[in-house]
Amino acid sequence: MRESTIEKAVSKFAVSAGWITYKFTSPQNRGVPDRIFIRDSVVLFVEFKAPGELPTALQAYTHEIMKNHGAVVHVVDSVEQGKALLC
Repeated sequence: MRESTIEKAVSKFAVSAGWITYKFTSPQNRGVPDRIFIRDSVVLFVEFKAPGELPTALQAYTHEIMKNHGAVVHVVDSVEQGKALLC
């Protein structure tokens, strides 16, 4: 399954579960996660990957910096994993 297919399905589920979601792009910072999910004062950053794939070195570095500043960052490689995260 493609990364984009997983992202689309999880985002659709999130909206139906009451989350708001934004595509996260930052032209000067290529390693940022793919999406932001917000509900009930909870903010999650999610990096989507095809099954079995890992974040690039730049993505892993950026995620670690974000976590060190208190952000919650997840890597999701299946629709089921994404739905479980957002339940």
